[in-house]
Amino acid sequence: MSRPLAVHTVPGMHRPLPRRSAHSRPRRLAAATVAGLLLAVGAAGAAGAAGAAPAALASNGSPEASAPSPTQLVEDYRAVYGTPGAAAAIITDTGVERVTSGQDGEGREVSASTPFRIASISKSMTATAVMLLVERGEFGLDDPVAQLLPEFRLDDPRAGEITVRQLLQHRSGLSIRTNDEYALPPAGSAEEAVARLANRHLAWDPGSQFEYHNTNYAIAARLVEVVAGQPFDEFLETELFAPLGMTDTLATEGCSDEVPGVADGYEVVLGFAVDVPEMPGLCAGNGGVISTLDDLVRWMRFNTGATIGLLGADSLATLHQATAGSDGYALGWQDRRTPSGVPLVGHGGTLATWTGDVVFAPGDGTAVVVLTNAAGSPGELSANLLATVTGDPVLPIENPFTALNAVLLALTIVIGILLILAIVRAPRWARRRVFARRPLVVLRLLPIAAIVVGGALLPMLMNANTGLVTNWVVTLWLLPMAAILGLVCVGFGLAALVCRAASYARARRRAAAR
Repeated sequence: MSRPLAVHTVPGMHRPLPRRSAHSRPRRLAAATVAGLLLAVGAAGAAGAAGAAPAALASNGSPEASAPSPTQLVEDYRAVYGTPGAAAAIITDTGVERVTSGQDGEGREVSASTPFRIASISKSMTATAVMLLVERGEFGLDDPVAQLLPEFRLDDPRAGEITVRQLLQHRSGLSIRTNDEYALPPAGSAEEAVARLANRHLAWDPGSQFEYHNTNYAIAARLVEVVAGQPFDEFLETELFAPLGMTDTLATEGCSDEVPGVADGYEVVLGFAVDVPEMPGLCAGNGGVISTLDDLVRWMRFNTGATIGLLGADSLATLHQATAGSDGYALGWQDRRTPSGVPLVGHGGTLATWTGDVVFAPGDGTAVVVLTNAAGSPGELSANLLATVTGDPVLPIENPFTALNAVLLALTIVIGILLILAIVRAPRWARRRVFARRPLVVLRLLPIAAIVVGGALLPMLMNANTGLVTNWVVTLWLLPMAAILGLVCVGFGLAALVCRAASYARARRRAAAR
């Protein structure tokens, strides 16, 4: 992120401008703008700290501060992240406390029956669907997937060793390094996702390493379809949702599939929220469930053992228990702990415009559900809500995107101003270099060319080590300010190059005609 900043200065002239000429005003304006933006970034950081203050004050144990209520915790979280709508529930053996706040993407008040895309919380449901078939004797968790699903083939002989359990534990050897699951266009179904693996390789031996990879659960969904002989969404509806009374829950194949009654989520940048469609992607098996707060309360009661009959106790425990070498990941669930060390089981969910989290304590059945219609960190809110029951400290919540977006905005404005100056002053720049050697003129254009290239490659440069963000579509949805910065670098940068080149050519022609 710092490299483009180093080349933002417009290339210098052959001689300095007079100290107080009219041409120094743009530079003074740019300098003043930079100073103002730096102050704005500092203010944004202070605002982020202030946003975390309510929870921090409430947990400091001072006589003046009382423990925050669940409603206050939800409102504090919404204030910090600018979340337009949220729904949460605390489930104990004495009942359920629900908190709903804000609005959905169509301006309707959020309620316990408002539908939310629950993203990767869906994985716990896919794993349960698999376990239902295991209990019925259709296959075992340690059976090779290739034997159960003949269409599952990779250009790697090790793929035949991958077991059902390894898929659900993200230990199959599939990796973003060898299977870019964010490539566009996305697969349209779990069947297509499996077919696309035919020319892929594993990153490592099955069972040897953990890497969270959504395609594992798309394969699991396809396995359910083939073994059960019906579409995955129908299987979930008839065999899982209906028996649990989850009548307002359904599953989609695409992350952005339109569903009647389901409003768009939101992008929130520097406090401004805009409802937008979800980013295109394949969510079959790994993130496609749409549910409500009330239905997820039913889901959590099932997982805590309060609802008996759908799965045996041993099978339910297998879903929740991580094994050695799985990095704390069970089957669609993850190990967690409270600050005081109490074991928990939970799972988060993140799409571009929706986030959520569910967590429960296996010991006493206490559970929390959090659903939001924007990006954020709902796991922190669920931990704080759970703390109101367990007596653990309520921790402050900070939004790292506040400062990041402020910095990106500052860079965007500064680079934009400098490139606009380069465009406006292109004729003067060309006149000063009309008799210069062409190689030197070309060198003078390289800094702006570097800005253009850096802007075009920004999605890859931002996550060069992880490979998670490799295209403009993903960047636009996940970090809009970065996409805007890149577009400014490319658009204004190209314009500056064209203006300087055209002005130089005209200046040369005029000089030759004299």
